Amino acid sequence: MTLFERARSLIPGGVSSPARAFGAVGGNPLFAERGEGAYIVSTDGHRFVDYIQGFGAVILGHAAPVVTKAIAGANARGGAVGLSTEAEVRLAELVCAHVPSIERVRFVTSGTEAAMTAARIARGATGRVLLVKFEGCYHGHADAFLAKAGSGVATHAVPMAAGVPEASVTDTVILAFNDSGALDELFARRGDEIAAVFVEPVAANMGVVVPEPGFLRRIVDLCRTHRAVSVFDEVVTGFRLGLGGAQGAMRITPDLTMLGKVLGGGLPIGAVGGRADLMDVLSPVGAVYQAGTYAAHPHAMAAGAAVLSALTPEDFDTLEGTATQLADGLTEAAKDAGIEATVVRSGTFLGVFFRGDAPRNFAQVQECDRDAFARFHASLRSSGVLLPPSPYEAWFPSLAHGPDEIAATIAAARSAFGETAR
Repeated sequence: MTLFERARSLIPGGVSSPARAFGAVGGNPLFAERGEGAYIVSTDGHRFVDYIQGFGAVILGHAAPVVTKAIAGANARGGAVGLSTEAEVRLAELVCAHVPSIERVRFVTSGTEAAMTAARIARGATGRVLLVKFEGCYHGHADAFLAKAGSGVATHAVPMAAGVPEASVTDTVILAFNDSGALDELFARRGDEIAAVFVEPVAANMGVVVPEPGFLRRIVDLCRTHRAVSVFDEVVTGFRLGLGGAQGAMRITPDLTMLGKVLGGGLPIGAVGGRADLMDVLSPVGAVYQAGTYAAHPHAMAAGAAVLSALTPEDFDTLEGTATQLADGLTEAAKDAGIEATVVRSGTFLGVFFRGDAPRNFAQVQECDRDAFARFHASLRSSGVLLPPSPYEAWFPSLAHGPDEIAATIAAARSAFGETAR
């Protein structure tokens, strides 16, 4: 019996997260034996240049010594202790020092928890219930966020998954990403009902879709005018587009910020931070309840502090240079193969869409050729290059990816584009 067959007999679909399934690209899921810098070694002995990198959680490269040392030290002091720790305070100091909008921060254990907590803070602070999100942006799997636009009125939400009651999304409004006009219209009609607007400042869960000039600023300004709460979901972009995240790079200050991934150094983590007056509505200071046995787990705190202490502005320059070299090489390879493919890069991460131009919203993302992406993925996999197994996921180079890995990737992509064209 294969490892996948064993897994499938015990775990739904053989995976503990659908993002690890390979249904969108063909073939069975891979099982990792270990990570080594820019590489993943599978249980069957294959070694891949890895652009999953923990779906963006790993920025220094797998098993970076500074992180493994920090985790080992934390492990020697025990696991969950049920008390606050100095490591928690240290990581909070680093977060507040680096992210422009954050005066207070509360640690949780996942991005989904961060979204739930941000929504509760916004509703508790405003006394309103309406949440606004943008189609294609992902804020975890809490019921209120598993909504999609209905077929009738553009802003009517319906559940996007079985098991989500219609009542759970009644107070969620869906708009198209980059549509400032629809946002203006919504606030004109219902501004006094809106508790919060959630947005990925760079959409990274429908591939990479960048905000158009003025879009994010309009969200923040409208929320401020109507006393709603602007929430930047920087679970992906936080400490990925610089130590200040997307908001630091773009010089925009939201009311609340969600963090995760890089923040935990590869360990489970989430966080919500923002203005002191908003954050202080949380218990035990305020009346909004949130708690967690594993929140601010000492191991994650130590790993996160090790990563944030290690990263420098020069590291982000290096990583952006790596991503640029990769994006340029992929663009040239697609052009030479006569393939309609567009590479979209935002700072240090990127994605490939099989269409003639960069999409600006989820509807345009869905027009891409997903079958072509599946063939492209399979070809790269056979050449020792591992991408996230979905056309809707971003590629994440790490600081461990050097010229050799980028050259090998571009060479493999040149062959893959050629095969895709046939």
